[in-house]
Amino acid sequence: MPEFDILIMNSNPLGSNPLPQSRISCIWKQPDVATKYRTAVSLHSHTNQSKESLLFIPAFAEKWPLLRWALKEQIKKSVRPVDFSQAYWTPPLPPKLAFEVESNQIEIDLELMSLVSLTDHDSIKAPAALRQLPDPVRIPFAVEWSVPFEGAVFHLGVHNLPESQAHLIMDDLAAYTRNPSAPLLMELLSALHEFPEVLIVFNHPLWDQHCLGQLTFRSILDRFLQNYAQFLHAFELNAMRAWNENKGVIQLAAVWQRPLISGGDRHGCEPSGNLNLTCATSFSDFVGEIRLERLSHILFMPQYAELLGIRFMQTVIDTIRDYPEHPVGSRRWDERVFHMDFQTGYHRPLSALWKAPPPYLGRIFSVFRMVENASVRHALNFTFREKSEAQRALDASHEVSA
Repeated sequence: MPEFDILIMNSNPLGSNPLPQSRISCIWKQPDVATKYRTAVSLHSHTNQSKESLLFIPAFAEKWPLLRWALKEQIKKSVRPVDFSQAYWTPPLPPKLAFEVESNQIEIDLELMSLVSLTDHDSIKAPAALRQLPDPVRIPFAVEWSVPFEGAVFHLGVHNLPESQAHLIMDDLAAYTRNPSAPLLMELLSALHEFPEVLIVFNHPLWDQHCLGQLTFRSILDRFLQNYAQFLHAFELNAMRAWNENKGVIQLAAVWQRPLISGGDRHGCEPSGNLNLTCATSFSDFVGEIRLERLSHILFMPQYAELLGIRFMQTVIDTIRDYPEHPVGSRRWDERVFHMDFQTGYHRPLSALWKAPPPYLGRIFSVFRMVENASVRHALNFTFREKSEAQRALDASHEVSA
């Protein structure tokens, strides 16, 4: 967990580019740091247009014997076979509400102008929908692109696509994701890089999504960067990843001479846990600040100081909550979770595949909902405070001496 204001200046610049300068601040240590800026930028957050895999459920259950046993027992009793690889969920917030969650944090809490870039997985439906509202929201066309590479999958935040070509570009990106090839990836990244107002961010670059193991994953990552780092404009410090992992990203960015940049990775209702501070007043100007000047100031918000496990549980709670004000078909959690209907071959919401959720799910959800109780939340934070304080002290000394 970062505790001090950190300025990272890399040495040995590549070519004639200026030195990347990345500054990291924490609002709980410097509450007035944002007053020097005009704008805050929210990058990398998701709407109900994202399709999120359910494979994390068996992976999570493997770590807890009782949960693993319960999951296997319930699958045995299931009338329909459960295939987590063929199931997905969608975040609860529609595009306009997701935009407002991000812009309100900036405009109300920080009293700055807001720039928001929503990046759903392999989709630009959210920015397209916002631009078509009666009172249009001029938001960048942006996407979190899934990039299969040698058995791993990397995620690139591609921000500010040209409006006239955005949908054609998306077709090309989707073609690679369906059928990866090294020459096509080089061609696509090179073409994106040629747009001066497009920003390409390597999102959570150290996340081994497919659990390949660190040796295998790092070997694949090194080859990916050797081939394509020239097209990546910044490496992300992710507000939903542990600080130890983000420290590794700081080191990786130093090796590859890239600025660091914020990424909230919000999937629930909590606003992004970090932002970029800037004096730019347009997204294109902000892109120029990152790509050309190679300057970045990342601000971690108060929620990042809370235990990451609690924040993940809060996202689950946001996902399983009912939203009666939402459009019909997206109000209950089982209308936002989809499974393959093996009779038709199409994905259908769980609500169409059962009469009512199994009772045991209600019992599990009630445990998660305990985190919303202020006393329980405080107790959990207090219980782990000693360990967190010790870790933060070590982190702070490491960063100051870096």
